[in-house]
Order: sequence, then structure tokens, then C-alpha cells
Amino acid sequence: MKLALKVDAATFRGTLVGVPRLVEVLRRAEAQATFFFNLGPDHGGRMPGSLLAASRKGASALGRHGLATLLYGTLLPGPDVGLRCGDILRGVRDAGFDTGVRGWNSAAWQHRAASASPAWTTKQMQRAIARYEKIFGEAPKSHAAAGWQMNPHALRLTQRMGYGYASDTRGTHPFIPVWNAEVVLCPQLPTTLPTLDELLGRDGCSIDTVHERLLALTAQAPPTGHVYTVQSDLEGQLLLPVFEKLLTGWRAQGYELVSLGGLLEAIDASRLPRHELVRGTIEGRAGTLMLQGPEFLA
Repeated sequence: MKLALKVDAATFRGTLVGVPRLVEVLRRAEAQATFFFNLGPDHGGRMPGSLLAASRKGASALGRHGLATLLYGTLLPGPDVGLRCGDILRGVRDAGFDTGVRGWNSAAWQHRAASASPAWTTKQMQRAIARYEKIFGEAPKSHAAAGWQMNPHALRLTQRMGYGYASDTRGTHPFIPVWNAEVVLCPQLPTTLPTLDELLGRDGCSIDTVHERLLALTAQAPPTGHVYTVQSDLEGQLLLPVFEKLLTGWRAQGYELVSLGGLLEAIDASRLPRHELVRGTIEGRAGTLMLQGPEFLA
């Protein structure tokens, strides 16, 4: 019974502060994970003073509006994450964790990727790969699109650029993606569980109870396991105690906490089902995302 942890490091602060904290917590829990990094500029904004003050007071709840502001606040000229945090990124690898590409400019990707041109898409993905190679001295093996935003050309590039797997989608189980009858031979390991910001503020769910809501969803394990997306701007900072409760709870439920690569190794990739990709909505998250659709030619 496996639960794979996918860590999204989208911002400079999330990388500088959140990533080392997550590494420490994961090592104490003897859990594995795959970290996906924003490798270029951070235009994702900063935590507003009101939320920072609330966190210092130990607020018991954080509404959807507050979380949206935290994650997608006022756009500011941002630092280059890859240049300024290279030692932290290499430290993640040296601590024994898998690493991969989230993108070059996460904020730009989230806003433009769905309808972007092939030229823009290619440039963004090539720049991310080049920066990854400069930092780590080798090509990346995995890709996880910012905000689960993809377009047909980006999907093709996950195969052409040699990625061994990707986690660009939301869904229920690993699959081979198909776009308008075109098969893309790069396995997708979709996020199967809601994220904390999708749950908080809904149906009375608070910081004190959100871990219980997630643990209820994992009480019965699917045959192919789960993928949970950890956000270094949330679980790596204000919501770190929630993440520690989740790790303890998943261990108690009998899960082996693995990286995405570890999840893929436990699956016969040659027999993965083929599923169409669709754009749709996820409760608690604004806009449309790339989703796992119906099985192709089922």
C-alpha cells in the first residue's frame, strides 16, 4: 500500500524556508518524496501581513480567500529561485530525495500554458531543463506542471524531452495520456487527493481538522495507491504541523510513503491503461485543470 508524496516548490520563500523544513520532517518520518522546483523567476507574490499576523497568533482556520491571497498574492518582481537557491536544491538531492522540474516561471505557466503557443511552451520547458542541468549536472527525469496546467504541445514535449514520467494532471490512478487520439508515451502519475488549500474553509474544515478530512479519504487504499501534493508555501510553513499529523496518520493506516518514482517502480508501466485528457474543475480550486478523462477505446 503506497502513498507517493509530490512536493511543489513554487516560490522563492517556499524554496528557501519551506523546502528545508519539509526535508527535515520527511527524514524524521523516514518518508520519501519527489520535489519539483520552479527553476527561474518567482512572480508568485508574498504572504500578506494579515495572514502572517494570524499565523503568529495560531489561527485555527484560514479561509479560501486568505489562502488564495497567500498563494497568488500581488505580483511582485521576484528573485531567480534557481540562481539563489541552488545549494538548497542540491541539498534535497543529497538528502536522498528525488527531484524534478515544476517549470521555469510557475506564475507565468499557470496563467498562460493552457492556451500558449508551441514556441512559448518549448522555450519555457527548454529553459527549465537547461537550468536543472546547470544545478544538478544531469538531465531531469520527471515533470510536474505548475497548477496542473498543460497544453497539447507541452504533453508531447514530456515524451520528446525524455522525461521518464510526469505528474501534470489530477485523476485517480496512473495512466498513459491520450490527447485527441494521440498517445503520449510518458506515464502520468496524477494527484489523486485534494490539497490543503482546496479543503480549508469548506464545510467548516479548519487548520485543526483538515488532516482528519484527508485521512478519511485515505482510509481505504486503491490498488494503485495515492499521490498527494505537498506545497512548500503551506505545509512547509504555516501548515507544517498539519503535514506532520498526516504523515503519522498515513503510517498508522499502513501506507508506505514513497516518491513518485517509487510508486512507478511498483507498477508495470507497460500495462498502464490509456486515458483521454480533459480540462475540468476541481472543487475548491479556481479555473480549469488538466484532468484524467475516460479510458481510451475502452
